Amino acid sequence: MNSTIDQLKNKRLLWQASQVSGAHKTLSSGFDSLDAYLEGGLPEQGVVDISSPIGIGELRLLLPSFVLRQQNSQKLLVFIGAPARLNAPMLVKMGFELSRILIIEPKNAKEALWSTEQCLKSGCCDGVFLWHQGLEVHQAKRLQFAAETGEALSVVLRQQQPISFSLPVALALELAPCSEGIQVTVTKRKGGSHGQPFTVNMAQAWPSLTRQPKSSNIVPLPRIHSLTG
Repeated sequence: MNSTIDQLKNKRLLWQASQVSGAHKTLSSGFDSLDAYLEGGLPEQGVVDISSPIGIGELRLLLPSFVLRQQNSQKLLVFIGAPARLNAPMLVKMGFELSRILIIEPKNAKEALWSTEQCLKSGCCDGVFLWHQGLEVHQAKRLQFAAETGEALSVVLRQQQPISFSLPVALALELAPCSEGIQVTVTKRKGGSHGQPFTVNMAQAWPSLTRQPKSSNIVPLPRIHSLTG
């Protein structure tokens, strides 16, 4: 009996209560409201599933945590399969060193998953951002294990679409644009609960992302009659 339990432990197929404390280790997201709701911030390691439209400021919400991570290490931050070119000046402005940014452009989804897994378990990366639409349960488990092995955090971004199952991840968030910044809904949190949507106000950090009333600079011109009028 004991040998069977030991085999399950070795294959990480058996959950133990002693594992909970490690799962709750967090690092600030850089936004007080998000930290308060998540009881500390984003997980230090594991997989975070992000369901979000592209281009609503999702990276500006998630990246500040990785700036903090890189302040205490010399590891890489990796972007795999990004749908558009990353803005290098924005990354520098946020505090990243471009020499520690790695961009991978895979040929297909299979290659993207392989690259993500290798980066995570290498121990050379603080975090890996992966854009992937069809992550399955067994794939999420592999990424979760790789992230725990390499003590890294993987962020999987996908466009909003309904799924009929819950992925085995440390945290799952749904993002939506709103006038003050980004509306966040926690759909899954390891060791915690989820609830109603809340707003992360980004007006101070990123005023260009919020709808600020602007006075019109248009000066009305006098009407000019046409030559035939």
